[in-house]
Amino acid sequence: MSKTEYNNFGAVLSVDLDAICDNWRSLKARLDGAACAAVVKADAYGLGAGQVAPALYRAGCRHFFVAHLNEAIELRPLLAADATLYVLHGAHPGAESEFVRHRLVPVLNSLVQVTAWQKLARELDKVLPAILQIDSGMARLGLAQDELTTVVAEPSRLQGIDLKFIMSHLVSAEDQASPVNMAQLESFQAALKRLPAARASLANSSGIFLGRDFHFDLARPGAALYGVAPVAGQPNPMRPVIRLQGKVLQTRRIESGTAVGYSHTWTAARPSCIATVAVGYADGYLRSLSNRGHAGFEGIRLPIVGNVSMDTITIDVSDVPAGRIGEGSLIDLADPLNGVDDIASRAGSIGYEILTSLGNRYARRYVGTVEA
Repeated sequence: MSKTEYNNFGAVLSVDLDAICDNWRSLKARLDGAACAAVVKADAYGLGAGQVAPALYRAGCRHFFVAHLNEAIELRPLLAADATLYVLHGAHPGAESEFVRHRLVPVLNSLVQVTAWQKLARELDKVLPAILQIDSGMARLGLAQDELTTVVAEPSRLQGIDLKFIMSHLVSAEDQASPVNMAQLESFQAALKRLPAARASLANSSGIFLGRDFHFDLARPGAALYGVAPVAGQPNPMRPVIRLQGKVLQTRRIESGTAVGYSHTWTAARPSCIATVAVGYADGYLRSLSNRGHAGFEGIRLPIVGNVSMDTITIDVSDVPAGRIGEGSLIDLADPLNGVDDIASRAGSIGYEILTSLGNRYARRYVGTVEA
């Protein structure tokens, strides 16, 4: 994208592909030989799966997870044949043949999905690959205990299915002290003993940090790849991935006692300089950051003042030397000094939501050229 084209946007989102790949390598190094996948669902957590997944492939990743079938279909042409794409939601009724057509692997979450996949295998006279998911405590996706009992009692239900992995998903791995972690591990281990022998997968980003017992044969990191802290209350070992810079539309001097923005939720306690920046909740800058978020300019911390509106925020830039900020200046809204977890904490949210809320009105700039 040329400089002229950047001028057409109100903000610039820079994504560091090298940092994402370094994070993947760092996570892989913790696995003691287990394979390390990459979860690239939700457009790689809002950062662009079409750019992120090929970069991770070049870095050595061969297992990729998305949520929806359409996500996998879009990614398939961008990855080499030896990359495997898994769809976490499995196949919706009637969509099973699309998996075969596009060389995709479903995660089978229920007896209904298992039966439909087996039926297709029989019709095609093929053995079809799949992952079988077991619910070990989330009560969301995966075979419930009664369905697991049925599969164990009737092993013919898995005939024609090549089980690439048996998997489950951790509930609260970011909290290393949670007793739920060990309860889930024990539940998963018990299920594996009852099922046909297959490779296993349990750890998400945070699960990798729970230790070797949770690693099994394949880990599935997602948020940590994109810089989100994997362990609550501990220093973040992951590299920052994004920098978001908003463009100043206008600055103005206001007197003490002047109110700013919708509903006048902030009033200047001193003569101030206010910069209006072209980012708002339509761009994923959450309204809950009103009067709580902060920005930065040349190392100076600047508070968000007044309510976040649809297309703009207002920032108190009084502490910036006069003349340094004007129309067209870029102010940092997310950077290594103000990361996604910091923003999420002030917004009353989580880093996942900050990333996946990033809108499509930013000029996107991808940094780094990763080679194999």
